[in-house]
Amino acid sequence: MTIDRAGAHRLADLLDLHEGRPGVPLLGGAGIRAYLSTRPRIAVIGASPEPWRPSNGVLRDLVGLGFDVVPVNPAATLVEGLNCYPTLAAAVEATGPIDLVDVFRRAEACPAHAREAVAVGATCLWLQLGIASREAGEIAAAGGLAVVMDRCLAIEAARL
Repeated sequence: MTIDRAGAHRLADLLDLHEGRPGVPLLGGAGIRAYLSTRPRIAVIGASPEPWRPSNGVLRDLVGLGFDVVPVNPAATLVEGLNCYPTLAAAVEATGPIDLVDVFRRAEACPAHAREAVAVGATCLWLQLGIASREAGEIAAAGGLAVVMDRCLAIEAARL
């Protein structure tokens, strides 16, 4: 089996994260609990209208827990009855400020989403379970955002 360059970077970032070398400060368990207890407004980047997709399940769980959630996906117009926006900027323009940007995209797409999160004034960049990107973390941290990588937002929110 061969791994392409993007795959090698994804693997390296995940290994560094699990070895305690994420390259940026990350919110830990207590910080996550404290942040989520503020009931942040959440954008789910990569939200899918397909009910079997993890992004759909997380979005449903968050809504069920009472969070205000805005789906973002250029290929969808509606996700679980919620209007879906093609970009984070479009979501903010149409619905108001977003606090937490939850990303369901491959690691190589995450730096662009980190830049978007900084540009719209979000306060946290959250990369879902299985996703780590040192570059995205560096962009977000430099922009003053809290950073979470390789954790499921629905699992953490349910722990509150």
